[in-house]
Amino acid sequence: MITIAICDDEKTVRTYLAALIQAQHLPCQVVEYASAAECLADSRRIDLIFLDIALPAPGPDGMALARRLREQGESPVIVFVSGHGEYVYDAFDVGAFHYLLKPIDEEKFSRVLARAAEQAQAGHAQSGQEKGRALTLQATGTTRTIPLSSIRYIESSNHKVVLHLHGGEFTCYAKIGALEQELGEQFFRIHKGYLVNLSCIESYSKAQVTLTSGETLLISKYKYPDFVKAHLRFLKRGMRL
Repeated sequence: MITIAICDDEKTVRTYLAALIQAQHLPCQVVEYASAAECLADSRRIDLIFLDIALPAPGPDGMALARRLREQGESPVIVFVSGHGEYVYDAFDVGAFHYLLKPIDEEKFSRVLARAAEQAQAGHAQSGQEKGRALTLQATGTTRTIPLSSIRYIESSNHKVVLHLHGGEFTCYAKIGALEQELGEQFFRIHKGYLVNLSCIESYSKAQVTLTSGETLLISKYKYPDFVKAHLRFLKRGMRL
C-alpha cells in the first residue's frame, strides 16, 4: 500500500483532493499537511505527493519543499496543484510528474492520479524488493557495506569509482564493469562512466537521464535502446511484486 500526501495550506482544498483520491479506491493511505514544515517533520515514507506551490511563510514554498525532498534523497512522485501557471517550467527542475492548475478538472485529475499511482507503486514495490541487499567495498584501510537503496549512481573516475549516495559519496578502487556484473538488473550502464540505480530515475530523453535528486547524467546514444528496454522491465517487475 502506498502513501499519498496532500500538502496545501487550505483545508478545503486538502479535503477536496482527499475525496477525489479516495473515490478511485486505490490501496493507499492519504495524509495531509498544511505546510512544508509539517511535511518535513513527518518521517514516514511518501510515495506520491500533491503539492501546492504557494505554501505560507515562514517556511519553504512548494517548489522549495520539492527541492528539499530531492536533496534528502526522497523520491516521491510529485504532482503540483497550483493556481499559478507561471511555475510550470520550474517544475521540471525538480522532476515533477505533472502540473495541475486550479480549479481542478476532475477527469484530468483522475487520469493523472492513475498514472502517478502506478509509478509510485512500482517505486514502492522495488524499494521493498531491494531492502536488505548491499554492496561491500574496500577503500584504504576501510571496508564499508552500502545498501543498494542508498546508491543513486556510480561514476568511474580514472582507476576509482565514486558511489553517489543519498547521504554523501564513497570513493574506492574498483572497476565499474565489475560492479555492473555484480549489481545485475537493479543498475544499468547508461554511459561508459555511469552506472545508474534504475529506482532513482525520474525521467529521461535520448540525451540524458534525470534522477529523482534532480541530477542529470549523459546517456550514450548506443546505450539508449537497451536502456529503455531495461527500464521498462524494471518497472514491470516492480508492478508484479
